[in-house]
Amino acid sequence: MSARSKAVVSSILLPVVVGSIGFINLTMRPRFQAFHTVDVIQLLATGMCYGIALAGIFVLVHKWPSQ
Repeated sequence: MSARSKAVVSSILLPVVVGSIGFINLTMRPRFQAFHTVDVIQLLATGMCYGIALAGIFVLVHKWPSQ
């Protein structure tokens, strides 16, 4: 695996891991039903991490055949 493909894979996996940790942390709280402002911001950040990873997957799939 080349250095560039390792960088692309790690740039996809890192946001997925960070987003998953944030989401699991939020769901494990005892008062999951009562969202506070901090919880909403954490959910938005988690969604952004998943969006970045999804965009990276699209870039990887789109450029894969041309290499």
